[in-house]
Amino acid sequence: MINKLKIRLLVGSLLSLAAAGAAAGDAMEFVRVPAGCFDMGTNGGEIHERPVHRVCLDSFEIGKTEVTQGQWKAVMGINPSRFSACGDNCPVEQVSWDDAQEFIRALNAKKQGTYRLPTEAEWEYACRSAGKDGAYPNGITPESVQRVAWSKEFSGGQSHPVATREPNGLGIYDMNGNVWEWVQDTFATPYDTGLTPNNPVHETGEKRVLRGGSWDGKAPYVRCQIRNRNLPDRRDWRLGVRLVRQP
Repeated sequence: MINKLKIRLLVGSLLSLAAAGAAAGDAMEFVRVPAGCFDMGTNGGEIHERPVHRVCLDSFEIGKTEVTQGQWKAVMGINPSRFSACGDNCPVEQVSWDDAQEFIRALNAKKQGTYRLPTEAEWEYACRSAGKDGAYPNGITPESVQRVAWSKEFSGGQSHPVATREPNGLGIYDMNGNVWEWVQDTFATPYDTGLTPNNPVHETGEKRVLRGGSWDGKAPYVRCQIRNRNLPDRRDWRLGVRLVRQP
């Protein structure tokens, strides 16, 4: 009797977890970003943000928020985050690029949609409200960056629940600060001028690109053009992820 009860409880738990995973894609909200062209990068800032170059992109859908701890748990069954006490609505962190790929494979296997990481160009275009904004959205300055970003000056040394700062002009939250976000591209500096200007993605090199800055970066390091990189197996409590949903 006890063994049968344990089996029923185990089966019930597995079914609940499977149902949660199947619904995880639906729980994520996405914002459609219109097709267009923009001048990517900056001629100021860090040297690896140069030169400014013209990029054109097809329309795509990007996550309204970073992937949360609750969404990650629903798919993967675990929460790797250092700041787990922050709650299910906080961004998942301490995940590598490789971990993000495993998450995407598991999510796609649910047949609830097709997901991937954004390209670096897609990420910056979305952060800059389809290329309309500069370093920060909504005319924000470094002095008022707390309106849109959890940065070092205001974070209290940790990540915070998503969508608790102002969104950018497309209604996307936390692209500045909170956690660094892995993108698809490998890191190239200066930007590889050999790439096509249409829907570019760089796939040659060892390290993968991170964008957006984190709760541990000061205002100049949570700009839309800021770039970082790390090995694809690197885990850190400042590193998270945001997805693109394919049509």
